[in-house]
Amino acid sequence: MLDYLVNNWLEVVGVASGLLCVWLLIKENVLTFPVGLLYALITVIVVARANLFADVLLNLYYVLMNAYGWYYWVYGGKAQRQQGVLKPVVTSKQSNLYLLLVTIAGSILMGWLFAKFSSADLAYADSFTTVASFTAMWMTARKHLYSWVAWFVIDVVQITLYLFKGFDGQPGLFLYAGLYGIYLIMAVIGFRSWRKSMRTTS
Repeated sequence: MLDYLVNNWLEVVGVASGLLCVWLLIKENVLTFPVGLLYALITVIVVARANLFADVLLNLYYVLMNAYGWYYWVYGGKAQRQQGVLKPVVTSKQSNLYLLLVTIAGSILMGWLFAKFSSADLAYADSFTTVASFTAMWMTARKHLYSWVAWFVIDVVQITLYLFKGFDGQPGLFLYAGLYGIYLIMAVIGFRSWRKSMRTTS
């Protein structure tokens, strides 16, 4: 076990920073974003080595969105603020439908492009988690309650993807599969925590 951790130290740091990032997000702590920046940069390297090119793009996007979320939680969303604190909000059914349609269309398009023009593995599944995460990360940066629902769905698909790649010869991804298993639980906790925060302040 020790040899495994030593040989996959980058993944270990990624797992640790990823867990800390989500825990801080559940607590509505703005430090989630600088920690998220570290996690995203490490994950770019890990998934690039596994030829998961859509995940590379995803984590480069995370770098940008963590910077945006950091700014928005500190300075933005005036209508969302109560006593200077940014509170979670619920998106409308129309907005949710629009985000879902954009996510499905984007997943199909990206999957086709990677399948046709690259050596990417599991192009459509990888592209779905990528495009859906684009959507979920934007929702998170804007502190939308149902971002947790989106993350839950993404986590299920991502676990399957990383396990498949792990058994296919990328053992370092087993740590990431385990990480996303914990994310599933944390997504439920995060949803309940944010909903309780909304009810307390309403």
